[in-house]
Amino acid sequence: MTKSRFKRLLKYSALFFALVALAAAIIIFPERYVLTCFTGFAMWAECVLPSLFPFMVITLILVKTGLAEKASLPLRRVTGLFHLPPASAACFLLSALSGYPAGSRVLSEFYDGGSLTKSDCQKLSYLCSTSGPLFIIGSVGFKMFGDKIIGLKILAAHLLSVIITSLVIALLSKSGKSGSPARKAPDKNVLYNSFYGAVIAVAVAGGFIAFFCVTAQIFSDFNLLKPLQLLLNLFMDEKLSSAVCTGLIEPTTGCRAVAALSGEKLAVALAGFLITFGGVSIILQQLSYLLNCGVNPFKFVAVKLIQAAICFVFLLLTA
Repeated sequence: MTKSRFKRLLKYSALFFALVALAAAIIIFPERYVLTCFTGFAMWAECVLPSLFPFMVITLILVKTGLAEKASLPLRRVTGLFHLPPASAACFLLSALSGYPAGSRVLSEFYDGGSLTKSDCQKLSYLCSTSGPLFIIGSVGFKMFGDKIIGLKILAAHLLSVIITSLVIALLSKSGKSGSPARKAPDKNVLYNSFYGAVIAVAVAGGFIAFFCVTAQIFSDFNLLKPLQLLLNLFMDEKLSSAVCTGLIEPTTGCRAVAALSGEKLAVALAGFLITFGGVSIILQQLSYLLNCGVNPFKFVAVKLIQAAICFVFLLLTA
């Protein structure tokens, strides 16, 4: 057996046993984890669906009609200074307005349409990985923390950390030829395909949230993240560290748990960290689109950690 085959076998064996263990926990304690799954879907319907679906429809219509790309052309000189393609301005704006995972979906649409190369998508994957204002201000700020101002502070720190990190990386990268000559024919049924794509994308997001809510609860019940929690206990309260560990798997659940401890000094900064990093749930949602565009997943996760750390520092300094 070759070394590559052995690694592949080891990877799939680990995945197999992990999934079997999750399934076994759900079967043994259905009364607990079925309710957790329902809670995840309820949280998606309350916090994510209203903020994501309308903007996802608008985003896909703008991309499929070509309006988004045309609107970016006047800014091509500015984007060129940062070694970014002309479409980057539209990609970032649509991502910032819509939230996860719309930015990654937009990159996938542009890549499939021939407007972006794999090199473009790698650089833009960092810039177009943002949460939306409705979620941060409305769901996190107003509903979870009970204060829209907190939501605005988190949004500002979140966007600044993403923009600064992404533009520095783009400036340090080599300038390559953007775009691809193989462009697809225009979509002849834009309205239907945009609504269909938005419904599927938002429904899939709900599935991710519900599944990883259950996963996070199982990890918590069986103390699978205990070593990380013990490390975090050196810097924060035990309840806060538990909420952070949950958020590293499913950030919406983690943000709600952190907000419930809003009296803690680190609560707002940690919420910003979780939103900016995205957690396993949101990162996998984005990678489901980005891997098709040739984005390196390890580089993507590393940059998300840097962005989250910068957001945390911004919010800590302005507390």
